[in-house]
Order: sequence, then structure tokens, then C-alpha cells
Amino acid sequence: MDKIFDIKNLIKHTIEQEASAISNLTNYVTDDFSKAVELIYHSKGRVIITGIGKSANIANKIVSTLNSTGTPAIFMHAADAIHGDLGMIQKEDIVICISKSGNTPEIKVLVPLIKATSSPLIAIVGEEESVLAKSADYVLNCHVSEEADPNNLAPTCSTTAQLVIGDALAVALLKMKGFSKEDFARYHPGGSLGKRLYLKVADIYPNNEKPQVSLNTPLNEVLMEITSKRLGTTAVIDNGIVEGIITDGDLRRMLNKQESIIPLNILAKDIMTKQPKCISYDAFAVKALEIMRENQITSLLVVDNDKKYLGVIHLHDLIKEGII
Repeated sequence: MDKIFDIKNLIKHTIEQEASAISNLTNYVTDDFSKAVELIYHSKGRVIITGIGKSANIANKIVSTLNSTGTPAIFMHAADAIHGDLGMIQKEDIVICISKSGNTPEIKVLVPLIKATSSPLIAIVGEEESVLAKSADYVLNCHVSEEADPNNLAPTCSTTAQLVIGDALAVALLKMKGFSKEDFARYHPGGSLGKRLYLKVADIYPNNEKPQVSLNTPLNEVLMEITSKRLGTTAVIDNGIVEGIITDGDLRRMLNKQESIIPLNILAKDIMTKQPKCISYDAFAVKALEIMRENQITSLLVVDNDKKYLGVIHLHDLIKEGII
């Protein structure tokens, strides 16, 4: 138990150290941060982000964040850059170089090469007296006093600080761009938010069977239709217009009410629920979910603009699409 207690305390201490390091970054926010964001915002080129070691991993993540929030970005590994990849820097591109010390051998070699391209250089660096910081056009200081590692060696607080600076840049840029939920969804069409904002009922219901009976369909045929179409329901229509709905729940309730043999002359119109909940084919799928939740039902009948019956959308469809 003592060992488990020590591990818990160590984890808490690590979290506290990293939180403190991040909080301390506010003391280093200078005009260079504002100028760097303005530079990127007005640029017609891309943001090339480079680094080595763990800083390269952070650079990759920042690239992903920028791309997903509307700022075109590309990762360039510092080691590969000095062996040919420097050619990916094009006119009007901006380069962000990430390094804790700003003095690693690869960075020392790379910085003059970047400067030779005439591209603006932004440094996310932990040492203001480093080669990188002194060469950069803008310095975003991410200094940390120590790592969370007891030996003060493993990049922990420093890489977290770099990541936070990258997130801060991305957030500032998306604010300036007026980047909306709709914009985010456009870049994440496969995510739950994207589907909530773009997926429509018409994208889903055609995958289902189309159960339907007429007003005068006998009970045994109603049962067969519900069973064969495997949606637990059927629409009752007249000249293509929805007049009612019959669910397997309706059938069970009817059977429970019968004290003797079920009359053979029962028709669909005798047991249907009139004025069932319907949804337009061009409505958003998330609206279908809202209606189902409000009415505690699991399916909706889909209709066109003329109220003609088109099919069924089921709760399971929405779950499958990840909307819930």
C-alpha cells in the first residue's frame, strides 16, 4: 500500500509541476506573440514547423492543430531539412522552429539556412540567449525552470510548455479568422461534430427497408410487414400520404387487451397511431435525434415536402453514425 501511495503522490506532483510551468508562461508573453500571430494571419503562404527529438513530436501536433483550425501548416524535421527537405519552404511561407535549448547541433546548422530563404523565423524556445532565439525574427519564450523528471532530464514540462504555446497560437488565429463550428466541421466531416452539422436524414434513411401498409391491410399482413422489414414499425399510408404508424409495441398492447381470440377482421386503420411523428428528408439527422429524445421513441417516418412517405430513420442509425 505504501508503494501505491507513493506512486499516487508522484503523479500528483508531476501534474502540479507541469501545471505550474504552464501557468508561469504568462510571464513571458511579449509583443512578439502578437506580432507572430499577426504575421501568420496576414501571410499568403504556409506555416512550416520544424524541430528535433521530442520537439519534433510537438511540432507535428501543432501542425495538426493549425491545419484543423484553418491555418495551412507543414511539418519539416530539422535533421531532414539539412539533407534536402529545406526545399519545401516556398516563397511567403513562415517558419516556426521549436527547441528547448535553441542550441542543439541540428538547430545551429538549420537556422542560417532558414534565414537564407528570407522566410520569417519564429522561435518557440526555452532560452532567450540561444542561437535560435538570437536569430529569430520573433521569440516566443517557453522557458521552464525544471522538468518534472526527478533527474531534470526527460522532456516533460518543457514539451508541455511548447504544446501550450502552439495551442495559444492556433486559438488566437482561429479567433482572428472568425473560425466557426461550421468551419471546424468542414475540416472534420467524419467526426461527431461534423456529422451533427452536415449529415441529413436523406443521407441515412435510404439504407433502411421501407415498411408500409394501407389503411385496410389485414392484421396478419401488418405483422408480416413489420417482421420482414425488421425495423419494428410500419407506416400506414393512403395515396402515398402518411395516415398513421403501427409499431411492434402497438401490437403487443393490442394483444394484451384481447381477452379471447383476436378477430380476423382487424385492419391497420383499427390499431394504428394517427398523426405519427415524421421528419423531412432534408432535415439534419441531429434534429431526428432531438425529436426521438423528446418523444421517447426510437424511429421516425421520413416524408418529402409534399408529405409523401419516403421511409424510416431509426435510433440505431444515428448511433451507428456516431451522432449520439
